[in-house]
Amino acid sequence: MTQIEISDLLKQKVHVDAVVPESDAAQAWIELQPDYLLACADVLRSDPALYFDHLACLSGVDLPEQNKIVIVLHLYSYPFEHKVVIKYFTERKTPPLLLNNQIDKTQFPIFPSVSGIWKTAIWHEREAFDLFGIWFENHPDLRRILLPPDWEGFPLRKDYTLAEKYHDIQIEY
Repeated sequence: MTQIEISDLLKQKVHVDAVVPESDAAQAWIELQPDYLLACADVLRSDPALYFDHLACLSGVDLPEQNKIVIVLHLYSYPFEHKVVIKYFTERKTPPLLLNNQIDKTQFPIFPSVSGIWKTAIWHEREAFDLFGIWFENHPDLRRILLPPDWEGFPLRKDYTLAEKYHDIQIEY
């Protein structure tokens, strides 16, 4: 099944304007608005013609020059052996440097969590939160996964500045 056929099916089932950008990229993608992501993800996972049963990757991309944060989903259907790439964008916000128990999630770029549809998203979303400062609404356990809880900042942001020391340990050599 092609990206255009998948996009047309989403338009039909969810009544959403899925976009398939004309691109010179090696792999085409479907762009969705975050508000429609969960409805589209449900169709992608459960529709008998699609059955994307495997979330291979969920990753974040920081695009400061466009003032956007992007989430990219790579989905695969084992029974049908087809794949699709889904991208959804939101406004780039600069989250607070230090995380603690008093987090104001409105300071983060916010996306809906797809962990209720693909369980592997639990780990992928935690990584995107940890490294990009992206908040996933309704995630069951959104906390740092690679860095210590008191780490300042989000290292894969383009505006990230590495501290000289962490707990009196020299970071850069």
